[in-house]
Amino acid sequence: MATHAPGAHGARLGRATGANGSGSTVSGVVLLLPGASRWATGPVRPLARALARVGGPAGLVTHPVRYGERGGAGPAAAAGRVAAARWAADEALRRYGDVPVCLAGYGAGGRAALAAAGHHAVNSVLALAPCLPEAADDSLEPVKQLSGRQVLIVHGTNDARSDPELSFRLAVRAKKVNRSTCRFEVHSDGHGLRDHQAEVVALSVDFVLGAVLDGRYARPLTDALAAPPPLGLRMPLASGFGRSLLRGAR
Repeated sequence: MATHAPGAHGARLGRATGANGSGSTVSGVVLLLPGASRWATGPVRPLARALARVGGPAGLVTHPVRYGERGGAGPAAAAGRVAAARWAADEALRRYGDVPVCLAGYGAGGRAALAAAGHHAVNSVLALAPCLPEAADDSLEPVKQLSGRQVLIVHGTNDARSDPELSFRLAVRAKKVNRSTCRFEVHSDGHGLRDHQAEVVALSVDFVLGAVLDGRYARPLTDALAAPPPLGLRMPLASGFGRSLLRGAR
C-alpha cells in the first residue's frame, strides 16, 4: 500500500497486520495507541501480535498509530494524541471503507482512546492502564462520547504511575451514560501490566473480537458488562484467563 501524507500533528499509521497482509476482506480495524512515547508500549506489542494471529483470518486489521511528535504529559501533548486518534480513524475509513473501528490505547494512549471515542466510525474502546489527570471530573474527562460504544478499561491495582481509582471513577460516570462499560482490575500488577500480561492480552483479544466482529464475549466479560456498579467496574481478572477461556472453547 502506498505511503500517505501524515495527518494531525504528523501522525501516521504503522504497518498493518492481520487480514490486510493476507489479502482477505477487511471486516474491522484496531488502532493501537501507545503511551506518551514510542518506548511506552506496555502490552501493546503482544496485543498486536495476538490480534493478527487470532483476528486476521476473520478480517481484522491492526495498525499502530505513530504520533509524530515528542511525547509528554501536558495538555498540549494530550490534545495532540486525541487529534492523532481521530485522524487515524478517518484514515482507517479512507483505506478500508465503512468498517467498525476499535481504539485500543495504553497509558496516555488509553486516555486518548477514551477521549476520541466520539468519532462516528468507533464502535469500541479498550483502555489499558489509562493515564488520567488527578482531577478526573466532568470538565476534564467527559464521558458522553462513550455512549453507544463497547468500553473495556483494564487497570493494575498496584499502578504507581496512573492511579487506578481515577479510572474507576471515570468508569462509574461512563456507566451512567453507557451500560456497555466494564472495568477489570489486575490485582498486584503495576502500570506495565507485565506480571499478568498473558491474561490481559487474552481478555483484550476477546473483547476486541467480540466488539468488532461477532458480538460474542467470554463469560467474565459478559458478566462484567451486565453487572451493576460497582461490581462490573471492579471485576478481578482471573489468573489463567488465556488458558481456561479460549474463544473456541466457550
